[in-house]
Amino acid sequence: METIKELKEKNDFSNSINDSSLQRNHSEKSNSSSNTNNNNTNNNNKNNNDMLSNSKKIKVIINNHYHNFLKIKTDSIPECPYLGTIKRHLLDFDFEKLCSISLSNFNVYACLVCGKYFQGRGINTHAYTHSLVQDHHLFINLHNQNIYCLPDNYEVVDNSLNDIKYNLNPEFSKKDIENMKNEYAKALDGTDFIPGK
Repeated sequence: METIKELKEKNDFSNSINDSSLQRNHSEKSNSSSNTNNNNTNNNNKNNNDMLSNSKKIKVIINNHYHNFLKIKTDSIPECPYLGTIKRHLLDFDFEKLCSISLSNFNVYACLVCGKYFQGRGINTHAYTHSLVQDHHLFINLHNQNIYCLPDNYEVVDNSLNDIKYNLNPEFSKKDIENMKNEYAKALDGTDFIPGK
């Protein structure tokens, strides 16, 4: 990984490339003013092509730096120590998505430890209080499927949680529905069932 200092040096280098190309373009324009219109047009086209190729190089350098920054940012996502506390057999997303205390349907989260629904995740909200009192730390937003660790309030990104997200909002194509007519499926608690019955 490149350090921020190296990124700045490369950025300064790309700026100097751009400045030198502009100076060269300006000097070539002043020299070409004494030539005929035909030569002037050819030089301008060449200068424009040079500037375009330099600007493309600069864009590539900037894009590479941006992608490196994104990689650094995604590598810094903390690993949640509470992933082992999830109790999948208690999760049931078929209930109406209302807070169990305020009965509000706005900004509702499901506790992934006990399965209860609570509103909010900020300080003094029902989900935040539940995380402190019951020592339950993982919550899923019932509208956008983002999973958060409370009270620390950071998003948890882990592939082991994809089954929970899928069961929160399952999607089926017509072909999937036709294929599952008499097939058994597994529920989150491990029991077998026939979908749709």
